[in-house]
Formats: sequence, C-alpha cells, structure tokens
Amino acid sequence: MKFNIKNIIGITAFLISQGMIAQFYIGAQSGIGNIQSDVKGTTAGNRLGGAVKAGYIYPLTNHIGIGAGLEFSQYKQQVSLSSSSVTLCNFEVDPSTSAFVYNVTTSNYKEEQTLHAVQIPLFVQYSTNINKGIDFNFRAGAKYFLPVNYKIEATANSVNGSAYYPDVNLTITDLPEYGFGGQSNYSASGEYQTKGIIMSMFELGFTFDMGKKNALYAAMFLEKGYGSILDQNQDESYIGYNPTSAENRKANGLYSTDKDAKIQPVAFGLTLGWNFK
Repeated sequence: MKFNIKNIIGITAFLISQGMIAQFYIGAQSGIGNIQSDVKGTTAGNRLGGAVKAGYIYPLTNHIGIGAGLEFSQYKQQVSLSSSSVTLCNFEVDPSTSAFVYNVTTSNYKEEQTLHAVQIPLFVQYSTNINKGIDFNFRAGAKYFLPVNYKIEATANSVNGSAYYPDVNLTITDLPEYGFGGQSNYSASGEYQTKGIIMSMFELGFTFDMGKKNALYAAMFLEKGYGSILDQNQDESYIGYNPTSAENRKANGLYSTDKDAKIQPVAFGLTLGWNFK
C-alpha cells in the first residue's frame, strides 16, 4: 500500500491527538527467555532475558483500552549437541566445483546465543478497581517481533572435518591445505540470518496509585512466537568448510543445519512499569 505525504501527515496528527488523552507507560520486564527449536540432536539451556518498553493505552470505556508501544528485548542461552561427540554431514562444493559430503565431528561443542530484537505490541487492556488506589489489569494481544541481530559464540575442544567424494568413492581425512583435518580448541563467532514473526502476549497484574497522575504497575507476562525467525535458503554445516585450511572455519551454528527449522522465542516472568495518567 502506498501513502502520499498528506496521508502520512494525517495519520501522524491523528496518533498524536489520541496520545494526548492516553495513558503513557514505561517499564521493564525480566524472566526466563528461551529460543525454542525443533532441530534434532540439540539441547538448549534457559537463561534470564529481559526487555525495556514504552507506550500508551487509549481508553475506549472505563474498563477497556487499546495499547501500543515499542520494546527492545534480549534473549541469551547456551546450545549444545545432545551427544558430546557426534558427526553431522552436509553437501559442499570444493574450489574445483566437485561436490562432496562434508563430515564434521566435534568434541564438547557449545554455542552461546544472544538475540536482540525490537517488538511492536498491540493489545487490549481490561482494567477494574478492586480497592482504593488499586486496579486489576489484564492485557492480551500480539507483537511484531523483529530480530536486530542473532549472534553466536561457538567453542569446541576439537573439530575434525573430512570429505567423501561419492563419484569416485574417495574419503579424505587429513589434507589441511584443502580444508580437511583436525583442529584443537576451536573458537569462532557467527550470526544467524533472521526475519520478523508474530508473537502472542498476555499480562496479568495490578496498578497501585502513587499520586494523582502516577501509578506503579506490576504484572506477570507470557509471550510466544509463531513461525520461525530463521531466514535461510539451504542447509549448512554448523561449522563451515574452509577450502584453504583446516582452521579458521566459520561458525554457522547448530540451527543452520536445518533451513526449515522452527526457531521461536518464548518468554515468561515479571513486568514492572510506571504509568503516567
């Protein structure tokens, strides 16, 4: 859909005019943040995640309002292979354009994942007074979850890459100048390619009046992504092929081994905020 300058000015003026009578809020949330995956043979550990947020809620009635805002979130977790030593295979092409099966075996492989994202929530809030200065609040809606970066720090006690050429029934296990062989104390950085998805969001909590125009907001939250944030065209080896050396191999990450994998953020925990009436 195309917008001309008049449309943009009109929409902006409308939002500003609505915001002038809305309830603004700022806040932060923290809890368990997990990037769930269906990649076989991998194990992920939960870590603390969090977000900072700001937005406004426009009242439709005394009890119902519509909210929108902007959030910046962080997820951190460690991912490893379910087995401490396993061989994974994928197809590669060498500098002479010959295709081969690339076999990678690692020992004690782990990757520290850090995901930063911008979230744009749109929700409905139900609010009712339960005591003097105390309101009950329930929020439900959706968020557009847009990853900013999804970085990994990969380590392994050892890495070994070998090649099998099916056309000539040839196996190469130790030819470092062509990228085949072993390496000790592997360490490398990488990044997953990502795309935006939709998340559901729920919050259940209370506001406590701290004055005529301010209130403290405390709630429990639950968020779940739908679809996959992974944006990849082909399966890749979790440790890349280097055609000139058995070292300096790129860290593609375990989730890159399946381009159709569902990689979804899920989080739950506590929210604290400050409302400006």
